[in-house]
Amino acid sequence: MLHHLDHLVLTVADVDATVRFYEVLGLEARTFGDGRTALHAPGWKINLHEATAPIEPHAVAPTPGSADLCFIVDRTLAEVERTLTDAGVPIELGPVDRTGSSGPIRSVYVRDPDGNLIELSVPQKAKGAS
Repeated sequence: MLHHLDHLVLTVADVDATVRFYEVLGLEARTFGDGRTALHAPGWKINLHEATAPIEPHAVAPTPGSADLCFIVDRTLAEVERTLTDAGVPIELGPVDRTGSSGPIRSVYVRDPDGNLIELSVPQKAKGAS
């Protein structure tokens, strides 16, 4: 029944700090509705809700820093690491091998301004695949 993810919501302490962080990762901030902010990528977005004024309806306990998200990147991990380093974003872990929804991935982990764990990954060929 489900086809794909359209958007997800992050509850954040500081919308501007969150926008600055995700712009480093290539997302584009856009204002919509009644002055709300979303971070856009082709075909999906992340809506930002301020913790002090969550938009109704919302999760039972919206809390900054409670997300753990994995994104597939469109460049090498070396390029990702360089971009993060140049922007002053510390890498918490990696590169490490993990398993993604479509098979093996190689990942680095960082944290956004709220402490959400953000995994940035490159798909790998399965061992033995040609």
